[in-house]
Amino acid sequence: MDPMTITLPLAAGLVGGAMNALAGGGTFATLPALIALGLPANVANATSNVALLPGAATSAWAFRDELGPVGGVDWRLLGAITFASALVGSLLLVATPTRAFDLIIPWLLLFAFVIIAFGKHATDWLHDRVTIGRPTLIGAQALLGVYGGYFGGGVGLMTTAVYGLLAGVSPRALFAPRVTMLGIANLAAAGVFVAFGLVAWAACVPMLLGAIAGGWVGAKVGKRLPARAVRAWTLLVTGVTTAVFFWRAYA
Repeated sequence: MDPMTITLPLAAGLVGGAMNALAGGGTFATLPALIALGLPANVANATSNVALLPGAATSAWAFRDELGPVGGVDWRLLGAITFASALVGSLLLVATPTRAFDLIIPWLLLFAFVIIAFGKHATDWLHDRVTIGRPTLIGAQALLGVYGGYFGGGVGLMTTAVYGLLAGVSPRALFAPRVTMLGIANLAAAGVFVAFGLVAWAACVPMLLGAIAGGWVGAKVGKRLPARAVRAWTLLVTGVTTAVFFWRAYA
């Protein structure tokens, strides 16, 4: 181990944990840092997932008093669906060859970026025109769980957009269920990644410590920070990361 192996993951974990607590998208801070250390993309993704788990748990604990039903669906049911579907997604990642994941990941990042940039407008437009019930919300939660287990980049932001559309819940009211679902998905995927030996522990441990601190700070700040500032920062990080990964995969 050298100073870079400790300092870079620690700093990335701090930023990623705070981003997850504020709006989601912490993977956009942690994944590039692990790639920069020379880890294969699928190993970096698995390591990032495990490292962000305690931070997600810290944020969920900070918002525990605000947990309640989402669109008439008990949060415990949504959590069970998330856990089961995240197991499926993480097993899909294990089965994906490294080179294939290198080519897939920029498109997943781009998808997340589009959701961040235009999700609110699409949500408002659809919400004014359609009413969608509990079965659709449950199905959407299953898809979010699979995505969260496979990659997870931007899944918190996607959850905010989906809940806003299907349940008509404001972004601020979604802090508690969003960070809880993120933590549950990370927990399910982490078990699979550890079991299959996809975690680079030398980088994971300092990133994990940073994410715990970042998750706690982000949860505290998130109760006071303007939503526009959070969104602008997340868009900037997501856009730059997406461009870098496209260049890396296809240049």
